[in-house]
Amino acid sequence: MKCPICYYPDTKVVDSRVASDGLSIRRRRECLKCSFRFSTYEEIELLDLAIVKRDGRRESYSREKLMGGLKKSCEKRPITEDMFKKLIHSIERDLQRLKKTEITSKQIGQMVMKNLKKIDSVAYIRYASVYESFKDAQEFRKELNKLIKEKN
Repeated sequence: MKCPICYYPDTKVVDSRVASDGLSIRRRRECLKCSFRFSTYEEIELLDLAIVKRDGRRESYSREKLMGGLKKSCEKRPITEDMFKKLIHSIERDLQRLKKTEITSKQIGQMVMKNLKKIDSVAYIRYASVYESFKDAQEFRKELNKLIKEKN
């Protein structure tokens, strides 16, 4: 790991511990040249997962793309950064449990909605409206009614 100050290519790990989210490792590092100390975070990364799009195209899994869609849904909702990180990790954990190298975008969408529904119903409806391509207010009402029934 390069030092962010002097760019020396070697650092040593001074301390390692589980991060506050419980899902990553926080490492305290020190540059072997200038002695600058800084922190890095290590997370699980999904590799070799191909997403089959609705039109049949394939693309590599992208955490950034998943986060982008979720951030729009969660905008101005009482979802903390920690809750958001746990949401991403829950979805990725569900993906890993499938033990597949290919998954459809529809399967991912369903996983996202299942996990989002547990956290915030408004964010869930926002995501579902885009993912399911609601065409009118009736489709919104139908989904809201299902959500209300589940809560009661």
